[in-house]
Parts: sequence; C-alpha cells; structure tokens
Amino acid sequence: MLLKHLINKGQQQMRCISSASAAVTRLHRSVYCRMYPTVVVQPDGSTINIRYHEPRKIIKLPLDLSTLSEAERKARLEARKPRKKVKIMEEVEDTFNAKKYMKYIKKKQ
Repeated sequence: MLLKHLINKGQQQMRCISSASAAVTRLHRSVYCRMYPTVVVQPDGSTINIRYHEPRKIIKLPLDLSTLSEAERKARLEARKPRKKVKIMEEVEDTFNAKKYMKYIKKKQ
C-alpha cells in the first residue's frame, strides 16, 4: 500500500477522458480562450448548451425541407417570400370654400 502511494506521487497524474465525461466536466485549461455560453436549437426543438467564439445567445439550426410534407414545404416557402406592401389610397374630399369664412377675417386699417 505504501509502495503504491509512493509510486503514484512520482508519476504525473493522467486524466482519462471519454466522450461521456468530456461533455459533462469543465474545460481543463490554464488559459481560457474567450468563449461565450450559447444555446443551439436543433430543427426538432431540442437544445444543447455549448461555448461559442462569438457572443450569441441562441443559434438556430436550419430545417431540412426534404423531410417535410409537400403542404408544409409550400407553407414554409411562402413564409420566406417578402410580403408586398399594401398601398392605401386616400381620397381627400376638398369641399373647403374660402368665401364662407370671409366674414370672420378682419381687415387691418
């Protein structure tokens, strides 16, 4: 037992990293590069918390249109198209008669 303890002190400790522990633990670096916490939203709605080099809050991955039905695909493509501006034509009735208000105007003397 004592011999095992002395042997381990002389060696440098090696970390065992697997794909399961790498996603759960912290970054083991002496110098952290500038990374920002970001949420990645996948097309099915599930989310993943990652570190991203740009300061973004949410990154939404695009939806694969080939997996949708024909009706859903048409609805999505229609929503992408720019909407036409509605022009409102106002008809102004000009029934103003200046002679009607001449009696209220005073002449300067």
